[in-house]
Amino acid sequence: MPGIALVRKPGPRIAEGIVTNIPREAVDPELALRQHAAYAEALAGAGRRVVHVAEADELPDGPFVEDTVVVSAGRAVLTRPGAPERRPEVESVAVALRGLGLDPAAITEPGTLDGGDVLQVGDTVYVGRSARTNDEGIAQLARLLPGRRVVPVDLRGVLHLKSAVTALPDGTLIGLPDHVDLPDLLVPAEESGAHVVPLGGDAVLMAASAPRTAAMLEARGLAVVTVDISEYEKLEGCVTCLSVLIDS
Repeated sequence: MPGIALVRKPGPRIAEGIVTNIPREAVDPELALRQHAAYAEALAGAGRRVVHVAEADELPDGPFVEDTVVVSAGRAVLTRPGAPERRPEVESVAVALRGLGLDPAAITEPGTLDGGDVLQVGDTVYVGRSARTNDEGIAQLARLLPGRRVVPVDLRGVLHLKSAVTALPDGTLIGLPDHVDLPDLLVPAEESGAHVVPLGGDAVLMAASAPRTAAMLEARGLAVVTVDISEYEKLEGCVTCLSVLIDS
């Protein structure tokens, strides 16, 4: 049964967001806002109740809410982002979670963890070792998620684990073997095709920039919903990082 989708609207400074592995391009804040609204509408269309975290116009990366919290089996863990300038994003997310009746735990210093490095597949939690997530952060997450098998994963040339690999509804991993070593990867036709948000049942959300991968997944029997997130892709964002899904 679909639950909640936690999101945050972009502010006027979104073009100042951090870029690490790709060249910086001009970002249109007004287009980013319209794209975010369409993204939220797609989640609502899939039956999710969309909950907006308080706007934070002073935080350029604020709409990338996935990096601020990991929710697993009803337990919320606030992260400690690896980029210090992103740490102020966490408290307002914590407020939103408490408003939903969740009592979040937290990653603490010297641990760092970005939610974009966390991929949950069944009882397994893959966590990317990245410039944003360190071994102490991974160890703390493992302690805070008892009963889950936490598997560290090394990355190459990408910001986060979920920049390289996500999972289809049946647990199949879809990803980029040049950036991550995981077995039995389904390789997408486009790089952005590695980014999939399961919406419930056989439905998935993908970026409009991966039409050949969308066709490939439709041939596998999946119902694909696409959204244009071009302005977020310019900031190394993808469909996963713009929301936190909380199942009821």
